[in-house]
Amino acid sequence: MTIRTRFAPSPTGMLHIGGARTALFSWLYARHHGGEFVLRIEDTDQERSTDEATQVILEGMRWLGLDWDGEPIYQGARKDKHVAAVEQMLSEGKAYKCYCSKEELDGMREAQRQAGNKPMYDGRCRGLTETPDEMPYVVRFRSPDEGETWVRDKVLGDVCFPNAELDDLILMRSDGTPTYNLAVVVDDAEMGITHVIRGSDHLNNTPRQIQLYQALGLAVPEFAHIPLIHGPDGAKMSKRHGSVAITEYRDQGYLPQAVVNYLARLGWSHGDDETFTRQQLVKLFDIEQVGKSAARFDQAKLDWLNGYWLRETPAAEMAAEVARLLAVDVASGPDLVSVIESLKERSKNLVDLAEGARFFYCPPESYQEAAVKKNFKDATWPLLERFLGEVEALRAWSGEAVHHLIESVSEEAQVNMGKLAQPIRVLVSGGPVSPPIDVTLDLLGKEETLRRLKVGISRLRSLD
Repeated sequence: MTIRTRFAPSPTGMLHIGGARTALFSWLYARHHGGEFVLRIEDTDQERSTDEATQVILEGMRWLGLDWDGEPIYQGARKDKHVAAVEQMLSEGKAYKCYCSKEELDGMREAQRQAGNKPMYDGRCRGLTETPDEMPYVVRFRSPDEGETWVRDKVLGDVCFPNAELDDLILMRSDGTPTYNLAVVVDDAEMGITHVIRGSDHLNNTPRQIQLYQALGLAVPEFAHIPLIHGPDGAKMSKRHGSVAITEYRDQGYLPQAVVNYLARLGWSHGDDETFTRQQLVKLFDIEQVGKSAARFDQAKLDWLNGYWLRETPAAEMAAEVARLLAVDVASGPDLVSVIESLKERSKNLVDLAEGARFFYCPPESYQEAAVKKNFKDATWPLLERFLGEVEALRAWSGEAVHHLIESVSEEAQVNMGKLAQPIRVLVSGGPVSPPIDVTLDLLGKEETLRRLKVGISRLRSLD
């Protein structure tokens, strides 16, 4: 049997952390077993579904590297299949038309509440022998009155649902549109889905769906309901916890590998290991190793993993995204890969790295006031003039040669190297922070270093 999983988001909102983890677990399970992973867009809610949300979902999936097999499937285009399933159950007596009005249903449920019972449809239209002419109706599933429906779950174990607690589910609305539970069963069956991996908030839908599979004579897939993700305080995830669209993490400078690594560890573990490559995750992932308890979102852990993968990822693989974030012409400056290499050990994320790289391509137009006040004294100017002369005379430009110049000029003046290196850093970058000064000047090159030193000295001396 070929394992076939799916991710079926609704384009009524963005792809958030919870949905992305569900997609990842489904993708990992399929790839681990050499199976197929299908993407289905559940766009049957025409009022709330938007093309923008669909594109953001696709964009987020691509950014995470969760490739799917075949083209995305759009549930809204499959209405004929759903209606055919309803008609089949009607003809077989497994479904019936319900003509109850909203007011009638509201009164029914209120009476049940008053009696201390669970509000649910009482099946009053089940036995209708005559159907009212031209009255609106919904189609309901004739749920079994007795017995139990068992969910054999690969994460939660066996879960029992008494059939008496499951009322007659609406299969088709009065406007002729199919409901979620019907559409998902028909689509999963036709697409050959063998394993349904989704959030535990869908567990209560599962016994109803199992009954529909059985009523339609379809094979029931295996289910795995993964626990939800909570905030650090144990509350349901929200924007204050970081429940933002996955694409926002990209825009904040997170690496896709860091986010994938973090999502995989939200509920799944492999010993005490914290860091995993994508290949390791595919090899090691087992849905039955996912815990039953809710996972807690930890921003600090995500940041730590991002720093780890920033250091581990080859600079060349980050160059395109850093260039996008910089949004300047990097071709006219130092080699971007070399600049990234000089910065990635100290950077928290790609946005931080891009901002650290900006001065290499955009000469400073001003100088940080606190850095100027701290590093420029009367004795600084002769040091800088001496260094400037040595740079002009230098023929072979390299980081090693620059380091030697700073060292020799400092020794000659009998001052600590920092007394010269830090003013140079401010002049070429505009502030007190950059890669090591010899690396910085080596990347800028002799001509640009001289130009920035001369411009900076002129500007700052004019302020004296």
